[in-house]
Amino acid sequence: MITYLRDHTQEVADRFLTHAWLALLPLAIGLALAIPLGWLASRYRWLYPGVINLAGLLYTLPSVALFVIMPSIIHTKILSPVNVVVALTIYTVALLVRVIADALIAVPDEVRAAAVAMGFTGLGRFLRVDLPIAVPVIVAGLRVAAASNVGLVSVGALIGVNQLGSLFTDGFTRDIGSVVLLGIILCVILALILDAIIVLTGRRLTAWQRVGA
Repeated sequence: MITYLRDHTQEVADRFLTHAWLALLPLAIGLALAIPLGWLASRYRWLYPGVINLAGLLYTLPSVALFVIMPSIIHTKILSPVNVVVALTIYTVALLVRVIADALIAVPDEVRAAAVAMGFTGLGRFLRVDLPIAVPVIVAGLRVAAASNVGLVSVGALIGVNQLGSLFTDGFTRDIGSVVLLGIILCVILALILDAIIVLTGRRLTAWQRVGA
């Protein structure tokens, strides 16, 4: 494994960075889409069952099948990384929308009443009161989604998208177990890095939690 890594340093580094990009971009887009959907489901409770059930249904779609049919849906080439980004964005939204809706629903009524009494209404109350209180729960959901994305990106190697998953296919094809092991280790390292980034970001966004500690 060390010998392969030494002889293919640049190639492995490129695959690591590509894998990170393919895992992170859907996470960011998915979060941006899930927040308004989660808010709608929490604000208009009659929407909640439909939104949550649809999200659950989307998450059950097999990743390989989604990667294969995505080009015919969004008119991209079969090897385009965009297919992976769009597919993982769908999975990220499916994972986060329920987390965000439940987190917003859980904001205590007395907190909302106090915010209204202080003059916060509408979007201002959502951005400055409801959403910050929901951050710890959203961060927990993001950690799960990030780990899931790192794993699912690897599946993209089956349709030819070059990233760390390609180490799995290369290793199996050439019967070199150390290359497969290298891919597994790097995926775990990447997942730990993303998890640490999310945790640290969450702590910065919830500094208010430590004020009274």
